[in-house]
Amino acid sequence: MRVLRLMIFISLLLTARGIAQKPFWEARLYSFFDNTEFGHSSYQIPQTMAGVRFAPALGFRWDSVHSLTAGIDMLHEFGSDKFLGDIYPTAYYKYDRQPFLFMMGAFPRDFAVRDYPRFFFQDSIRYYRPNINGILVAYSNEKLQLKLWLDWTGRQSPELHETFFTGFSGKYSHGLFYISNYWYMFHFAGKMDPVVDEALHDNILIMASVGLDLSGKTPFDILDINAGWVSGFDRARADMTGWFVQPGFLSEARIEYKHFGLFNTFYTGKGQMYYYNDHDNELYWGDPIYRARTYNRSDIYINFAENDLLNIRLIYSLHFTEHTIYHEQALKLSVNLNNGFKK
Repeated sequence: MRVLRLMIFISLLLTARGIAQKPFWEARLYSFFDNTEFGHSSYQIPQTMAGVRFAPALGFRWDSVHSLTAGIDMLHEFGSDKFLGDIYPTAYYKYDRQPFLFMMGAFPRDFAVRDYPRFFFQDSIRYYRPNINGILVAYSNEKLQLKLWLDWTGRQSPELHETFFTGFSGKYSHGLFYISNYWYMFHFAGKMDPVVDEALHDNILIMASVGLDLSGKTPFDILDINAGWVSGFDRARADMTGWFVQPGFLSEARIEYKHFGLFNTFYTGKGQMYYYNDHDNELYWGDPIYRARTYNRSDIYINFAENDLLNIRLIYSLHFTEHTIYHEQALKLSVNLNNGFKK
């Protein structure tokens, strides 16, 4: 009801002359079917994740650079006996005057972390945690892209841990070459008045890489290769053990020609997620298969549609680890409608 009242209030604002200079609406739909076949794996579980998210919103902008957006993001999981599953509020202010961008409130996660590797965020985060609750500050021009963000993911209570992310990403391009960096720290504190005391955990992930972008320079539409150093850092403050460091090597390669593509990721190094057996995906949001010392993933995909309005992608993935090949099939669809206001 609170979300409904907020949307009615925004609607009234849209009719007020001198305040709502340019009203807009938008509606986003995202549907996913993701079947993973990880039987007998020590690091992943076999499961099927399938559902549809629908996110309508209303808003207005003024002075060409300020905007206010409010709406809801609703999930229905296929096969569920519930009409609706999780419902997330969306409400944020946005300042957009190139090269600067500032956002604050509850806004779609893609604004901040869309290009982060699965080493940081596994696929299911997009399915089930669509919004960031916090702040984004970004700067971008032809050569340099920088993003700094905060995501408050858990308000302390007797049932919930206090948790939040702080993160940074950057990319500098020069000709065909580029360097990039991704970083986040996840702060995982205890519950309010816990029955059993738990140590406060910090998890830091870092990736620094160099890349070569030959897109448009060869017969392929996209040809992009990068490789670099990654590392996880874990500590439990009360245990006084110091930091556990898990370094490794990570490479990515993407090739696309017309509607067909291949995206390959290779990792070798120490197994990540030191405290996974204690806190599993409460503490770690990356793909748990990176607990393996060596891992290769090959995504073979077809883009049936790829434009600002509609995207449809069919993916067949091969996972090589534990001396085994695991299989995954996914179909993902997204639709973005609006009345002309560019997000």
